[in-house]
Amino acid sequence: MNAPRLPISTYQSMIRVTRLLAMGWRFHVVNFMHSGLFVMTSVIQPVIFASIAFFVFKSGHHSGSLLYAALGSGLMGVWSSTLYGSAGSIVRQRFQGTLEILVTAPVPFLLALLPLTLATASLGLYSIGATLAWGWLWFGISIAVIHPGWLAIAVPATVMCFGTLGLLMATTFVLSRYTSSFVNLLEYPVWLASGLLVPLALLPGWVRPLSWALGPTWGIEAIRSAVQGGDPGPPIAACAILAVGYLVAAAMVLRYFETLARRRATLPLS
Repeated sequence: MNAPRLPISTYQSMIRVTRLLAMGWRFHVVNFMHSGLFVMTSVIQPVIFASIAFFVFKSGHHSGSLLYAALGSGLMGVWSSTLYGSAGSIVRQRFQGTLEILVTAPVPFLLALLPLTLATASLGLYSIGATLAWGWLWFGISIAVIHPGWLAIAVPATVMCFGTLGLLMATTFVLSRYTSSFVNLLEYPVWLASGLLVPLALLPGWVRPLSWALGPTWGIEAIRSAVQGGDPGPPIAACAILAVGYLVAAAMVLRYFETLARRRATLPLS
C-alpha cells in the first residue's frame, strides 16, 4: 500500500518553514558568537559559578559530587544565555527600530523569534563544555559517560526545551520596555527551582509542583542520568512534552501581546 502524500502546498510550506528556522538559527549563532557580553554569559560566568560550587562541595566533604555540580553549573549557563540572549535581542531590535518590521513581516512573528531562542540555547552548550573542562583540568573530575547514546538524545531535547521556554519568556519582552527587570527576576529563581545545584528534596514542598513545569528540571535530570547512570527516558519525554506545551503557549500569548502592543503603540518605545 502506497503511503499518503502531502499536498504540494503543505509540503512547500514545511520546506519554507524549515529553511526559515535553519537560516535564522545560523544567522543568530554567528551574530552571538561575535558578542563579548554573550561569550561572558555563556562561557566565563558558568566557570566562575562552577568554581564556587566545587569549593563548596569540597569543603562539605562531597568531592564525589563534583560532576553533579559541573553539570548543574553548565545548565545554569545554558539558561542564562537563553534568557539574556532573548532579552538582549528584543532590546536591540526595539532600539534599532527593526522590531516593528519583524512584527509586520509576512512571516509569523513566532517563526522569527524561535530561531533566536534556539540559537541562544544551542550556544549555551558551551557552558557545559567549559565547566566540564574546567573541572577536569583543575579539580580532577573524572568524566565518564554511562549512556552515550542517551546523552546524544538528551542534549538536543534539552536545547529544544530551553529554546521553547525562552521563546515563551521572550513574548513578555515584546510587550514590556522593562526587559532587564524581567531577566533579573527570572534567572535565579529558575536555577533554584530546577534543582541545578541544590537538590529538590532540600527545597520546600511547595516548590516541587513548580519545578515540574520547568524545562531545566527535566533537562538536567536527563543529562545527569545519561552521564552518571539512571533512566534518561522519562525526563527526555518530559522535555519533549514541555517543549510542545511551551511552543503552543508562546503562540497564544504572543498573539495577544502583539495585538496589545499594537493597540498601545509601545513597540518602538525604548
